[in-house]
Amino acid sequence: MTPRELSTFGHGTAGRDALVRLLNDAGIAAVVDVRIGPGSRRDPDLARARLAVWLPEAGIAYRWERDLGGFRKPPPDSPDTVWRNDSFRGYAAHTRTPGFVTAMDTLLEQAAREPTAVMCGESVWWRCHRRLIADFAVLARDVPVRHLMHDGRHTRHSPTPGARLRDDGLLVYDDTEAATRRTAAGRNSGATRRYRT
Repeated sequence: MTPRELSTFGHGTAGRDALVRLLNDAGIAAVVDVRIGPGSRRDPDLARARLAVWLPEAGIAYRWERDLGGFRKPPPDSPDTVWRNDSFRGYAAHTRTPGFVTAMDTLLEQAAREPTAVMCGESVWWRCHRRLIADFAVLARDVPVRHLMHDGRHTRHSPTPGARLRDDGLLVYDDTEAATRRTAAGRNSGATRRYRT
C-alpha cells in the first residue's frame, strides 16, 4: 500500500484552535509527533499527554514517535558534508539507523491508510528535521510530501540539494557539487529562500 502523500507542519506559536483549523483544512486525519521532547513551556496544550486528549476529541488521531525525534549528535566522521549545521548532520546520520528506517516505514504505512502529518515545534520546515524526514520519504520511498504553512499554503517538498540515495537505499548528504550548483542557480534566478546547510 503506497501513501498518496505525507504532510508535515510545525505548531510554532499556534494554539489548539488554529492547529485544528490548519489540520481540518488540509484534510489531515492523524498526527505523528516527531519532537524528541514532546512538550512546550509556552503552551501546556502542546504537551504529549494533552495532545493525546484534545486532538482525538477534534477527530484527529495522535501518536508520538520517539525514533523520528530530532536533536541527534553527528558522528565525528560524518559523510554528510553538505550540512554545515551540526543538528542537521546529526539527524542525517540518524536517518541511516534501523530505528529510523523502521519508524519511517511505519509512518508511511499509516499515511497509506489515512491522511497523516508529522508535527514538530518549528513553524518553518526548512529549519527543522522535518526537512530530512521529507527527503527520506521522497527519495528513498518515492512518497510525495507537502508542508502545511500557517497562512494556508501547502508547499510541495523538493529534496535538499546534495542529498543522494545510496545503493543500500539510504540517504547521504555528500554531493557538495550539486548543492553548490543549486545554490548558485537560486542566486541567479533571484530566489529569496535561504537554506542554512
